[in-house]
This record gives sequence, C-alpha cells and structure tokens, in this order.
Amino acid sequence: MSVDYVALGDSTAVGVGARRGGGYPERLASRLRKDGLSVGLTNLGQSGARIRDVFTGQVKPTIAARPTLVTLGVGTNDIWRGTSLEDFRDDLDRIARRLKQTGAPLVVVNIADMALAPVARLVPSALFEGRIEPFNAAIAELARAHGMHLVDLYSASRETFPANPGFFSQDGFHPSDEGYDAWADLMLPTVRTLVSR
Repeated sequence: MSVDYVALGDSTAVGVGARRGGGYPERLASRLRKDGLSVGLTNLGQSGARIRDVFTGQVKPTIAARPTLVTLGVGTNDIWRGTSLEDFRDDLDRIARRLKQTGAPLVVVNIADMALAPVARLVPSALFEGRIEPFNAAIAELARAHGMHLVDLYSASRETFPANPGFFSQDGFHPSDEGYDAWADLMLPTVRTLVSR
C-alpha cells in the first residue's frame, strides 16, 4: 500500500533540535515503512510558523500534492508570540475546511505543556500561563467539528516532561532526538489505523 504523506507545521515538523533523523514527520514515515508501507513524505513545515503561516503558505501546496495522509502540528509559536485565541480558532477552521478537499485524513496534534519546558524558567510566565489550555480546547472543538483525528500531546507531555529531561534539545525549547521519537511513537497508533483502512 502507498501513502502520500504531507506534514504541515512549525520547527517541530522541520526537526529543529534533532541531531539526526529529522522531526516527527520523518520518524513517523520511517515507522510506517517498517510496517511495510510505501511512504512518500512532503514536509511543508517551517521554523517559526504560526497558524496564519500554515494557512497562507502550506495549505495550497498540500492540496496540490493530493495526499492520502496529512498531519498538522502548530500553536506553540502562537502561544509565545501572542496570537489571539479568536484568530487561532478562525485560521484553524479555515485550514480544516480547505484540507477537506483532499479527502485525506487529517491528524492534528495539540500543544504540549511548554510551561514544563526548561526554557519556561527563562521567560515571563505571562507568555504561556493560562493560554495553552484554551488553545487546546479550541483544537479539540474544531477536531470534533471537522472530523480531524486528535493526538493528545498535551496530556502526554505533562507525564513525560517532568520525568524525562532528555526530551528536550540543548535550547530547552525544541525536542531532542529522544523527544521526536516519543512524539512519533505517540502519533503512530492513530496514523497506523488511518493508513491501513
């Protein structure tokens, strides 16, 4: 079976912080190949991308690529850089509506609890405190409304981050190789079910 996988998102799709193997999309594709699937990956992720950047720069090429699987991981930069919840919700709604044209399942990852990341100790808590949960509530609401498949990175991060300092790269913000592996492993059961249909 052949999978045409398109990944949308930010630096975590790019793999910033990894020493080898890329971000979670490359690792997810690798795991699917080990399952015996033929996987082509188009990674449209961009470092620093916010939800508006995904909508304006990544959606159109996704539709043109005629994918059979799409993943989206975005929101951390929106939290840190002050995107309003209303704007985030509106852009995510637009993205979901446009991507329905592909007919491909859309797997969306919510926002990790970056309040537990090492970098959080170095920045004002007002940047993220009380903001992550409402953004994740909006992601969950729109996932239900549009039939997106939600992977709960937030809950997993609350368990993983305190117990495993090795999840983060040296910048204390981006995942390490170990962190990206854990992220791909978290997404794999959902994705595996969708591509084997």
